Parts: sequence; structure tokens; C-alpha cells
Amino acid sequence: MQAQEKKSLVGEEYEVEVGPVAHGGHCIARTDEGQVLFVRHTLPGERVVARVTEGEEGARFLRADAVEILEASKDRVEAPCPFAGPGKCGGCDWQHAKPGAQRRLKGEVVAEQLQRLAGLTPEEAGWDGTVMPAEGDKVPAGQVPSWRTRVQYAVDPGTGQAGLRKHRSHEVQVIDRCLIAAEGVSELGIEQREWSGMESVEAIAASGSQDRQVILTPREGARLPIVELDRPVSVMRVGEKDGGVHRVHGRPFVRERADGRTYRVGSGGFWQVHPKAADTLVTAVMQGLLPRKGETALDLYCGVGLFAGALADRLGDEGAVLGIESGKRAVEDARHNLDGFDRVRIEQGKVEAVLPRTGITEVDLIVLDPPRAGAGRRTVAHLASLGARRVAYVACDPAALARDLAYFRDGGYRVRTLRVFDLFPMTHHVECVAILEPVKKGA
Repeated sequence: MQAQEKKSLVGEEYEVEVGPVAHGGHCIARTDEGQVLFVRHTLPGERVVARVTEGEEGARFLRADAVEILEASKDRVEAPCPFAGPGKCGGCDWQHAKPGAQRRLKGEVVAEQLQRLAGLTPEEAGWDGTVMPAEGDKVPAGQVPSWRTRVQYAVDPGTGQAGLRKHRSHEVQVIDRCLIAAEGVSELGIEQREWSGMESVEAIAASGSQDRQVILTPREGARLPIVELDRPVSVMRVGEKDGGVHRVHGRPFVRERADGRTYRVGSGGFWQVHPKAADTLVTAVMQGLLPRKGETALDLYCGVGLFAGALADRLGDEGAVLGIESGKRAVEDARHNLDGFDRVRIEQGKVEAVLPRTGITEVDLIVLDPPRAGAGRRTVAHLASLGARRVAYVACDPAALARDLAYFRDGGYRVRTLRVFDLFPMTHHVECVAILEPVKKGA
């Protein structure tokens, strides 16, 4: 007998009291029947009408948008961006919250993840509970810092206009301007051009130089347009067959600066998106590690060598740094960027595969900046076995960080300090720097 299809609840509306914030840019509410709702565009303590956007009868939870605010929080403001709100652009989560309230909500999420996944209170993690804004980002309620130096525009297949994806959707919200885009991106005028035949247009505005770059992803069989923008740019394209990024004209890289050094970042490779992020994170990591001349260090998931360069500067001629990175182009860039250091080596491959092959059995310092999924139990166990006097863990996802901190505890390490930075204003994302040290015997 065929199982009866469960009825979709999309479009159903519920009047609900909104509870605490949850990881992911939404708050938790419950229907009168007790079904959990993850509600966007609301704030804790509000009473709203929530319209279901995903889910069916009997589902563990439903996703919803607050489409009418019956009782507003004192932290609510009118969203400065006309493209923010239910059914519109999915890029920002907290346009409707005062900047200070956004940071408080992010702090609550970090604290909840630490407690639930690592069993740590803020005090046990050496964290005072604050989320620090980046330099220059303290703006009055109703204003938006323009911070995003890399913006990937989706292209509407019908009109060829640039826009941004709607939340959890492939649908394109056409826009005339993104408020969180850095000035160097906005001044290119991407939104004012037609991009017929393109799947997406990524705009990059280096904060360490005047370098500007666009990366075009064509639809199958489409020809590249002649790119004429309001500022000089280099142009790259994503290959249909290999998915690689290839030069069309101009430099195949942009130049960024951090910690007094210039870094080459090629083919749309990873660099922190906020213009102040690289310096903010290097400072936090170095203050936490306090490198000494002659020490040895690992920089894992090292990208183009940001932390490896900072470490090499401080460890001196007798010190040594090994960086490991899986991306081929990033490894080429890291080797170029750190060419002046005789005792820096960059290996290509996945950390879990390369690290055991190095034969390294002990090291003084470790920096790891893993992807959103975290490092994982096996890698953390290996790192804990190397006896580093300090470990700096840079994390863009508090859940992955909390899981890995629990694995480090199993390996004999405790969190000494945790610092949390709001390097993604208006979104739910946050950056953390945890400094760990071995637990003293008998402690």
C-alpha cells in the first residue's frame, strides 16, 4: 500500500510568540500544536504572523518568514535595504535589527553552540561574551557598513540583469545596488549592465590595492560579453569543462595587504571578505600565540599564506613554518608570497592526508583556519599529539568550532581565550579566534 503524501504547509500562517535566536539567521517559535518554526525577519520577544516557506505536516520543524509584526522588539529598525525582507534577497539576515542588537544576537548563538556542543560556558572559554565590530563598522541604527569586497551576483536568465539569490532559492532578486558591497565593488556598476548568457558575475575589489577583477561564469554555449565597466578591471572566466578560472585579460590575481606585507591572490582564491578582517585576525592570532624566535609552527588550511607570513616574520631566521593547503592555485600564490623566507615550506594536499606524511612529531605553535565544516575528530587528535604549547583556531562557524574544541579537550587541551568578531555585519555569520594550551598535569 502506497504511503499517503504528507500535506505541504507552505503558505500557512501562524500567529506566534518568538523565542530565542538560533544559529542560521532565524529565531525559534512554536505553533499552538507545538511544531517548531524557524522564523526569519523577526527578533526574540516579538509577536508576529509567520508564513511557512518550507515544510509539511509532521515535519520536525518548519521554516517561515515573519510577514506581519504585531508586537515589535525595541531592537527593531526598518531595514535600510529595499531588497531585504520576506521573499526578497537572502544575503542579509539582520537588516531589521540595530547594529548593537545584531552583535548581541551573534554572541548568544556562539554561547549556545559552545554550551551545547562543547559543554563550555563563556567563562570556561575565556570569553567575556562580547562580539567586537571591525574598525570603522560602528554605525548608527538604520545605516549599513559597506564592507563586502567580494560579491557574487547571480544573473536573471530572462532579463540578463544582475541580482542576488533569494533565501534558500535559485531565484534571482534583481537589485540596483547592494548596501553591504564595498565602495570598490559598487563603483564598478555591475548592476547597471546587462549580462545575457551569464550564470553569475563575481566582482572583487582588493582592499590592499586598486586591483579590480570580475569573474564570469557563462551558461552552456554562451559567448562572453565585452566587459566595459566604470573602472578598469581584469576579467576571468570559469571554464565550462574543467570548472577552472581562466584569464581573459588583465592580471590573473589581485594584490591584498595585511600585517605590512603584500599578498597575491589569484583566480578568485580565498581572502577574507571584510577589508579589516585579515589584519584583525592576524593581530588576534599573534597576540594569542606570542611567537618566540626560533620556534617551529604549522599553518593549516593556509590559503595564500596569511598566517604563515605573519609567523615567519616573528619566528626569525632560526624559526620554521610549514603550511598545508589543498588548492593548487593558492599553493602557488603562497609560495610566491613567502618566497623571501628560507625556512617556510608550503605543501599541497588535504591536511588529514599530508600532515601524517610529513613525519612531524612535535611543533611549538599551530594555526588552523579550516573550512566551514571544521577540522574533525581525526585531524584534531593528530594535532593534539604534537605537543604544541599554543594552538590558534580561526573559525567562521561556531558550531564547527565548538565540536572541534570538544575534540581538543579529549586530546588534553583547554581553551585559554576566545575572541569573537563581527566581520560580516547584517548577516548571521561571525568569526572566532580560540587560543588553546595543554592542560597542566594534575590540573
